[in-house]
Amino acid sequence: MKSVVVNTGGKMTIEERPAPTLNASDDVLVRIAYSGLCGSDIPRIFANSSHFYPITLGHEFSGHVVSIGKDIHDLEEGDAVACVPLLPCFECEECKKAAYSQCKHYDFIGSRREGGHAEYAVVSRKNLFKLPENASLLQGAFLEPITVGLHALKLAGGCQDKEVIVIGAGTIGQLIIQAASALGAKSVTAIDINPQRLALALETGASHAFNSATLSADDIRQKTHERRFNQLIIETAGTPQTVALSLDIAGPKAQVALVGTLHKDLTLNVATFSHILRKELTLLGSWMNYSAPWPGSEWQQATQLFAEQKINLEALIASIGAAEEFVREVTALAGKPMTGKILLDMTGN
Repeated sequence: MKSVVVNTGGKMTIEERPAPTLNASDDVLVRIAYSGLCGSDIPRIFANSSHFYPITLGHEFSGHVVSIGKDIHDLEEGDAVACVPLLPCFECEECKKAAYSQCKHYDFIGSRREGGHAEYAVVSRKNLFKLPENASLLQGAFLEPITVGLHALKLAGGCQDKEVIVIGAGTIGQLIIQAASALGAKSVTAIDINPQRLALALETGASHAFNSATLSADDIRQKTHERRFNQLIIETAGTPQTVALSLDIAGPKAQVALVGTLHKDLTLNVATFSHILRKELTLLGSWMNYSAPWPGSEWQQATQLFAEQKINLEALIASIGAAEEFVREVTALAGKPMTGKILLDMTGN
């Protein structure tokens, strides 16, 4: 089978490898249709941060069932499925309390084991979400990233009638903006340093957009003053500056959900830290996208939003192509963030 392989030093190759086979009675062989590049994959490619090399990445993928293990009775050949990449043990105390993302013995498809940037993948039945008939395979490749945002909304008790502010308008942020708009937010404000991302946010669900490269925290706080109560601020960029910004612009008793992963140390000055106390802010850490019953209501909610045509995915895609184009587009990033989603299209193989 054709596989996109990442080697050390940011080198990507397209290789012919043996197709995987079923190894356990609950295994499923999937013919990959689409597989997205995640922002977390970029340091694995360009900063030698993968757990091993060479590796086939890809944890945001969809496809069709080719064959199933003997213990599987709820899937059949041809069913459309999407990857649920976390592999918790389901036996530790954390798993028994449905804290799956805190599992002490977890594995992860496309990170700690081979992923979906290939023609085929074998995964456990627990790691597949069966797509409803009205969901497309392209939507299936966006299930994992959109549920990251929906998980944060769930932890915040939803967004109905809240003044939602999303800091960071990359793929996760854009999906949250669209979801919050569809799920009853009173307003949705996008904050980013990229004018194109802000323009897209306004086109797809944001009611307001501010460029934090040209506006100070004081400027943004003033512009959101009339919407300062019942705020839910969701930080997705994962930088020390944007975490501090989320606290500096927060209104009284705001919820601040931290979704973005930091790669640099965070130091807060006294004034910024004091906002947590003086404004009585509620900080919510949000990690991955899982809840009980496995894999979580977030996944069902995502497919419902897709079915209701509330999410515009095409607007978020920068590139979608076969392996050669995919490698070319990813290599061109040279370690920088994506400006839009890059997807591997295996439907033509």
